[in-house]
Amino acid sequence: MQLNGLIHTLPKELKLLIATFVVILSIGFFTGLLFVSETSSANPNGIEEQYLGNETDEDATVMKFKKSEKEMLTLVHGHILSMSIIFFLLGLILSTTKLNKKWKLFLMIEPFISVVLTFGGLYLLWKGMLWTKYIIMFSGTLMTLTFSFSVLIILKQIFSSTKALSK
Repeated sequence: MQLNGLIHTLPKELKLLIATFVVILSIGFFTGLLFVSETSSANPNGIEEQYLGNETDEDATVMKFKKSEKEMLTLVHGHILSMSIIFFLLGLILSTTKLNKKWKLFLMIEPFISVVLTFGGLYLLWKGMLWTKYIIMFSGTLMTLTFSFSVLIILKQIFSSTKALSK
């Protein structure tokens, strides 16, 4: 079965469903990033403080406590499961776009690696491996970039198709 470029041949209703899904998914994804920015200042030391607490910092404006093991396992479990489903669905849709095979494969597989590195890294950070905060930052950034590029490619190809939504 030839998937490359299939998105251009889909019926109008399916294109509209995909576009709506991808837009709403993006709203949820980027809202999550806003939450990360609010809670950890989106920098390595902020990430460390968010999960390990800041009780020893007398100048802290907001007191944070080290997360419990139950909180960390819930966070890691929930994010790995939900992000895997998100990237699986996005990858399925991306597989139907017309794109260089190597780029497409990268955009489809990389987010899964980043999910493991980001959320596994958070657990390892919580366990005391402080250097993982840099891996978390890098993999989280890469995950966001691959998500963004995938969404842009999908939406561009849905709306730029010669048949686009005119049928």
